[in-house]
Amino acid sequence: MTIGIDIRVLGVRGRSGVQEYVENLLAHLLSLDKSVHYKLFYTSFKHPLWDYDWLHGQNVKVYRFKTPNQLLFYSSRVFDRPYVDQMIDGVDVFFSPHFLITALSPHVRRVTTFHDLSFEHFPEFFSWKQWLWHRFIQPARQARFSHRIISVSESTRQDLVSRYHIDPARITTIHSGIAPQFRPLPRSLIEDFRKRKQLPARYILFLGALEPRKNIQSLVRAFNFLKRLPGFEDIHLVLAGARGWLNKGVRGAINESQQAQNIHIREEILDHERPFYYGGAELFVYPSFFEGFGFPPLEAMACGTPVIASNTSSLPEVVGNAGILINPYHTDDLTLAISSVLTDRHLLDQLKNAGLEQIRRFTWQKCAQKTLEVLLRP
Repeated sequence: MTIGIDIRVLGVRGRSGVQEYVENLLAHLLSLDKSVHYKLFYTSFKHPLWDYDWLHGQNVKVYRFKTPNQLLFYSSRVFDRPYVDQMIDGVDVFFSPHFLITALSPHVRRVTTFHDLSFEHFPEFFSWKQWLWHRFIQPARQARFSHRIISVSESTRQDLVSRYHIDPARITTIHSGIAPQFRPLPRSLIEDFRKRKQLPARYILFLGALEPRKNIQSLVRAFNFLKRLPGFEDIHLVLAGARGWLNKGVRGAINESQQAQNIHIREEILDHERPFYYGGAELFVYPSFFEGFGFPPLEAMACGTPVIASNTSSLPEVVGNAGILINPYHTDDLTLAISSVLTDRHLLDQLKNAGLEQIRRFTWQKCAQKTLEVLLRP
């Protein structure tokens, strides 16, 4: 069996959940069955492929091209050429870890992972360029042309059925995993990191792209209300993550806040720093309007940090009963939840323990094994 895999998303500069999915999945998938041969397809005019350990397996061959992806997308969309499977000398199955346009020979089975359909639910949260890109890529068409589909959550699976009318029998839900770097760290190491990064002694953390879909403005409003209550004089809010589309609203909410001096933005977050940000926080809050999976709440729980998250999309199935779920449209509910956790030591400890238990359900080894089963299925 020869499986082709599209790894073009690894050429996109800037961190995303899709990249994390591809990196961690392939690190576990490619070595599961040495009798399966993998051909990895990568093309980028500007960016060379980083040197991952899993690229060097005996059953792995990487095909690198310098064709601009915009040109390849256009040719695939308009002419249904070139056949990518022929560019990499033939495969039985072609796996796309994201719904990018890919022209394939008629006999090649196509398996595609769908992470979310947020662009269908909230088009106003995307730039006009992103809107045009989705119109051009046509995710619904990619779904219909796929022999099998992997959804990263049951929420995404239901969206594929209801929005695109995909036969549920063709869709398999496979949850992503948690990288081993996310774990409780010694307090001494966290304290050293906090001092070096000039982080406050007590802080509420949000970590993710600073963009409207993440509902950060509601978090800022909830923080403003919280600071008016007695007992929260020393608590701060840390917003960690790169600037996203339409982030001016987030900046405006902070600048207009009377608590602006207690709100800290950290845009340059390295991968190895994230467990320290999580571990140093009193509480992690993720009031996002929509998530296809939602890595940050799981990462926070894996680091022993209590979680408050939205009760929408995939977050309830990811967080389960291990966190407090709130309506992202009700700022009062968010304020009350934050206040309850920070003032109730028993509740805080309960959430920590429940979070560490919950994350055991999500492993990359399990994700890789189930993914291989789908790829090998006739």
